[in-house]
Amino acid sequence: MRFEIGAKVAVIDDVLKGIVTSVNGDTIYVKDSEGMIYQFHSDELVMIKEDQRELTKYSDINNPLFKDKKSERKKEKTHFKKQNSNVVFEVDLHINQLVDNVKGMDNYSMLSLQIETAKRKLEYAIANRFSKVIFIHGVGEGVLKSELQYLLKKYPVDFYDASYQKYGLGATEVYIFQNSKS
Repeated sequence: MRFEIGAKVAVIDDVLKGIVTSVNGDTIYVKDSEGMIYQFHSDELVMIKEDQRELTKYSDINNPLFKDKKSERKKEKTHFKKQNSNVVFEVDLHINQLVDNVKGMDNYSMLSLQIETAKRKLEYAIANRFSKVIFIHGVGEGVLKSELQYLLKKYPVDFYDASYQKYGLGATEVYIFQNSKS
């Protein structure tokens, strides 16, 4: 995308908007409403149309990726799915489902967040006497899956790969043993 001096732009992974003051190859200088000048690579910016200045930070960016992402979040209403008259608790551990922005997070902090989320959700399921939880972790390099399995070995559960038809290779199904006396 070509940026010209005077064009209104927004930063993709930030709330910052401003006007292009200088262009030097792929380096773009942007002046915000308070007069501060920032330096960005052209891949970090998108153009803003004139009639969009009053909209929210996600809808005022003229980029179809944001519109798709926003519509995906609205579709997700609950983590519970009804399957053959059983309620199934689904937990999506993809990092983009847990945080809005991964900027500034390294792999270790992302993995730690994912495992802590899995632990919290599993303990919630045990406390609320759910019989089954499905952790959606994706395929990737298998690091999250192996860490999840290590975590699950510490609890009174059985686990194995979830339905290939429904989840592919990217999910683990967990059956929770319930004590009948509580």
